Amino acid sequence: KVLIANKEPLVMMGPEIMREAALSGATVIPLDSEHNAVLQCLPGSFRDEPLICPTDSSTSRLEEHGIEKVILTASGGPFLDFPTEELDNVTPEQAAAHPKWNMGKKISIDSATMMNKGLELIEACALFSIEPSRVEIVVHPQSIVHSLVEYSDGSLLAQMASPDMRIPIVNALGYPDRISSGSERLDVGQLGVLEFKEPDERHFPCLRLAREVAETGGTAPVILNAANEIAVDAFCNGRIRFTQISEFVDRTLQILPVLIRRDLETVLEVDLKTRRVTKDLIMSAPGTA
Repeated sequence: KVLIANKEPLVMMGPEIMREAALSGATVIPLDSEHNAVLQCLPGSFRDEPLICPTDSSTSRLEEHGIEKVILTASGGPFLDFPTEELDNVTPEQAAAHPKWNMGKKISIDSATMMNKGLELIEACALFSIEPSRVEIVVHPQSIVHSLVEYSDGSLLAQMASPDMRIPIVNALGYPDRISSGSERLDVGQLGVLEFKEPDERHFPCLRLAREVAETGGTAPVILNAANEIAVDAFCNGRIRFTQISEFVDRTLQILPVLIRRDLETVLEVDLKTRRVTKDLIMSAPGTA
């Protein structure tokens, strides 16, 4: 088994990593709560097949197992109900204050912009050989349902649990067996209302950028990831506003060409070039330092 805890490798070289895993006979188990939840909801016959990468035959493979689509849930972060026109003035401390999960600063800010969910969309495509059009994202503020899989008969299978990373971690460690996580158990009778709604891409433009990048493929995800890291760092250091994170990522994507070839050397070169371009854009923009 290969357990993957961070999403960046799968965002940058997901199909290549999954291909190598399949060729070596390794099983890749995600620790991301959403993708681990998807894994738990997939039929055993699908999970047991080698997952190589999305290809022209990936649609028929999904249909063969009766899978219509994967649904990733998002809490919406700290600014879900924040007025869009006021996002210009939020601070790094506000952006890093996640309402449900205890995470590091960078990933918390990615959650606030919903770039985190966009990266997870790209990750899901690689992990499960699914086309971007078959990956849906819904906002679920309670963070109880971690992902769902929709089947051709209209059934939806959901994985539900407390928002506790011990659960996906022990699931991955014990896979395919179940072991105790020590986490708090859900009292279903006390859950009350579980909300689900479509994300507002005007409020969360990073989500739109990520979906476009997922459809484009090639080195576009590499550019997205690197540009976002530079922009988030600039925001944390007070050099740009919160709303400028998506703006600088978008501008970088408009400047750099997307390459089809994605070997390790090319990916590393694109990553470094992207970081330079985004830094230069930030340095030359009015009102930035």
